[in-house]
Amino acid sequence: MWEDRFRTPDYVFGTEPAQFLRDHQDWLKAGQTALSVADGEGRNSVFMAQCGMEVTALEYAPSAIAKARKLALERGVTVDFRQVDVLSHDWPDRFDLVAGIFIQFVGPADRRRLFQGMQQSVKAGGIVMLHGYTPKQLEYGTGGPPHAENMYTPDILADLFQGWDIAVNRAYEREVQEGRGHSGMSALIDFIARKPT
Repeated sequence: MWEDRFRTPDYVFGTEPAQFLRDHQDWLKAGQTALSVADGEGRNSVFMAQCGMEVTALEYAPSAIAKARKLALERGVTVDFRQVDVLSHDWPDRFDLVAGIFIQFVGPADRRRLFQGMQQSVKAGGIVMLHGYTPKQLEYGTGGPPHAENMYTPDILADLFQGWDIAVNRAYEREVQEGRGHSGMSALIDFIARKPT
């Protein structure tokens, strides 16, 4: 499915990073390591690299990775792009920051497993950043899956990150223009948490 979606010459979600990353750019520290999960066509991993981070990006679709590599080359940065199925990944590495941006392709059971892998990949004292849709997004239909159970709420994320220092956990609505894949008024959520030391 994802290969079919990304096998087009244009960038489905555009080439600029999610506004979430711009809003929280202070968390992107030059010289630190970062992992972008289900990175798509590279707009977010490339931006993190532009901020001076050492970035690894996981993505399943070869056509998305090809576009991501092209974008990194155009922007003059290096990203370690890896073709990976994140649901069967063994999460071997440790990073200062792990980001999951619009990765709501899984339901509650797989989400818990995916988040556990992401948590495992964060160094003690490191950061997880998540950005996605709340269930109200179904009323807008301007992006994301048509499944309410795939969406996040502040309570869901707080429950999945018990014991972490939660810095941001906010649901809100805003106009989004990020390629044809995310276009229009949207019901969003931002989440940033620090792993216990």
